[in-house]
Amino acid sequence: MRILIVEDEVKIANALARTLRGEGYAVDVEHDSDAGYAMASTEPYDVLILDWLLPGEYDGVELLKVLRKEHIMTPTLLLTALGSVEQKTQGLDAGADDYLAKPFSIAELQARVRALLRRPVAQQDTILTAGKLQLNTSLHEASFDGTPLALTVKELALLEYLMRSVGRPVSKDQIISHVWDFDADILPNTVEVYIKYLRTKIDDAHGVHYLRTVRGVGYKLEVD
Repeated sequence: MRILIVEDEVKIANALARTLRGEGYAVDVEHDSDAGYAMASTEPYDVLILDWLLPGEYDGVELLKVLRKEHIMTPTLLLTALGSVEQKTQGLDAGADDYLAKPFSIAELQARVRALLRRPVAQQDTILTAGKLQLNTSLHEASFDGTPLALTVKELALLEYLMRSVGRPVSKDQIISHVWDFDADILPNTVEVYIKYLRTKIDDAHGVHYLRTVRGVGYKLEVD
């Protein structure tokens, strides 16, 4: 899943990005509201982590209001050092889905991000199932018919995206935009390599044909 962090404190932003990337998320970082708006309004994200006090044309709350008026409903966690009930209410009324006051623990932020990823629709469940495949997105564990799969962090991220799109073809560009960071220097051939890794560990190892190439489009996960 893909996350955008808009936080002007560079050390905090980098620490959050490093932690979330370690959990397998693709993470982009911006440090002002102008760049944050440009990314949030044009790129597909699953969660937005937004600081209240931002440099640029808008503060965080005003930026969120603009995004909501444009019908960009990305689940949003608002970060702020302003912790009064009135300020919390203002943030939630602006369209925030959750609110976290600074200072906060990394573990709490991770839990809130997982909650936001589960919240929008039923398909955002913690445990994904497709045929004999099962993926626990909280524990970062995958299995086939109960047998654990030894997948890397990036392989897990790719498998999660395919499982959330089960039965629907996705292009290489769509895969890159959801599985890798915006600034990552990823070529279409890289997607082919990771698809091959998954085929070796899933299809070849278990005698199935789940990972399919859709000629002229990309790939899809199809279960019998």
